[in-house]
Amino acid sequence: MKLIVMGDLHYSAFEEGSPEVEQVHAAYYGKLIERFLEQEADYHISLGDLTNLGVERELREIYDLISPWNRRFLQVLGNHDLNDRARAEVLAQTGQPRYHSIETDEAVLAFIDTAREQELDNWGGFVDEEQLNWLEETVIASGSKPLLVFAHHPVHLSTVGSEVVMGSIDPDIDMWRALKHKKGIGLYFNGHTHNESIVAKENWTFVQMGACLDIPAFRIVEVGADEVAITTIEATDKEIVDGPPVLCANMKHFSLNTFARGQESDRQVRVALVR
Repeated sequence: MKLIVMGDLHYSAFEEGSPEVEQVHAAYYGKLIERFLEQEADYHISLGDLTNLGVERELREIYDLISPWNRRFLQVLGNHDLNDRARAEVLAQTGQPRYHSIETDEAVLAFIDTAREQELDNWGGFVDEEQLNWLEETVIASGSKPLLVFAHHPVHLSTVGSEVVMGSIDPDIDMWRALKHKKGIGLYFNGHTHNESIVAKENWTFVQMGACLDIPAFRIVEVGADEVAITTIEATDKEIVDGPPVLCANMKHFSLNTFARGQESDRQVRVALVR
């Protein structure tokens, strides 16, 4: 099984922009989505903050770029996705469930919702009791089959940036209550902090991605018979490289992170499967 994973995209639909900025906008996002979706995979996954302000137009425009490719595209919600509108309204537009799991012959994939709804002053993550119970049941039911969890926010004290205030799921929420039940190998993928990071704890490997405007990169996740191999590919097209400084100068609620890129150990890992 092969997956392609994208970090925080922060697609921004400018209300007012010069023709020059609009041209850069169309070139950057068009080429980046092309590079993401041209990769053959079983699923193409967004780790949240697909949009920047969470308005209807942003989500509609980014789906207009994604839909013609006819890929199996899955997204979890990020805090930016719920800045402007209620969760139910956003989910109705995407047509995707709030949280769910997919079981294949090779692995179990679990997608969770860690975003607060319309709380612009609190961008930290939250998981309610109902969802935490569901996750615990999903972890247990996965048995020894590899379990891959996809979320926007990191687990507290897991990856780089998860230790800061609002940099993770609320520290008072005991995510390990669910994760500790995993037999065999678990992998947890997230964005949010805008830093590349890979950290192993217990039998879990936490894989964090930077924002696309900082690092135009995707994770390739390949689940084989003996291991899960994670590598990083980067898009180097001129439209993609030249776009972020222009776009970020005209965006709200986003600034470039010059320290986003991790070490080589934060960009690839091979996790042996326990049989």
